[in-house]
Amino acid sequence: MKCGIVGLPNVGKSTLFNCLSNAKAQSANYPFCTIEPNLGTVSVPDKRLNVLEDLVKPERVVPAVVEIVDIAGLVKGASKGEGLGNQFLANIRECDAIIHVLRCFDNGNIVHVEGSVNPIRDKEIIDTELQLKDLETLTKAAEKAKKFIKSGKKEDILTYETLQALQKFVEDGRNAREFETNDLTKPILDEVHLLTNKPILYVCNVDEASIKNGNEWVEKVQEMAAQEGAEVVVLAAQIEADINELETYDERQMFLEELGLDEPGVNRLIRSAYDLLQLQTYFTAGVKEVRAWTIGKGWTAPQAAGVIHTDFEKGFIRAEVIKFDDFVNYGSEAKVKEAGKMGVEGKEYIVQDGDIMHFRFNV
Repeated sequence: MKCGIVGLPNVGKSTLFNCLSNAKAQSANYPFCTIEPNLGTVSVPDKRLNVLEDLVKPERVVPAVVEIVDIAGLVKGASKGEGLGNQFLANIRECDAIIHVLRCFDNGNIVHVEGSVNPIRDKEIIDTELQLKDLETLTKAAEKAKKFIKSGKKEDILTYETLQALQKFVEDGRNAREFETNDLTKPILDEVHLLTNKPILYVCNVDEASIKNGNEWVEKVQEMAAQEGAEVVVLAAQIEADINELETYDERQMFLEELGLDEPGVNRLIRSAYDLLQLQTYFTAGVKEVRAWTIGKGWTAPQAAGVIHTDFEKGFIRAEVIKFDDFVNYGSEAKVKEAGKMGVEGKEYIVQDGDIMHFRFNV
């Protein structure tokens, strides 16, 4: 599962990507500096790992990770191949969710491809290009579906009618993720893999003065996102880059305190991206290793076991489950067992975020 960072050229995508992954994507004051999509594997900040480390004293600690892709800046006409349009759209199609970076600061030294700062306009430019590409996809899908309605089958008729309604919806300048579906029509929408159906998170890239309380552009983005039911993260990519340059944890904390911040903005962004992808974490905790494992929300115990090894899923017998709060309260696995707080769960168990798990299996 991966998120793609998108935006117009020069909004701070590559600077932000560098902060997230410490991979060195080029970052320069001109468009199209990121030509190949850069892929970074990002650790997910989770204070629960620190707590488990203190209690268990393992040899090593392994955090959960999420993949972030830095995608080339898009311009008007991308849907018709302008700039790096075709490549941009192909890269975004391969991502599971979108982090849309919007420039919410003035700086005469950093060129804006549209000549002025206006994040709402910038957002609409990218929306339009993605919608135009989606209309191409929907036109082809509707033409194909039309051939099957002669069968008279209810499902074939529903598919065609849904695709037509969706086409009209996108033609009206709406994103497919806002299209109302039910149990019958949702699979039809999912099947066409539309760009504007991907879940989205907006990032307001601000200057230092606006980190704590935002500014008028941030307020406008927040109003727009609220109407879409999307989340907004406010950060200053350049400040995040400065934090990244500091050598020690203590230096970083001092810098954050001076800015009036509890943690780097990228931490909030990574957690929000993780949530956007409908991911959650369970833990394994032993003296060799304390580890956070990434699974989808709603996964069963055997599915979660399969993330460690496919044999664990195939030969799944049961899962021994300790709730994180119980582990912290009692201080060790042995004391949790003594208190009768360890659950023994079967194949139907839905894993909860923060569960500490031990799997019994037979190959």
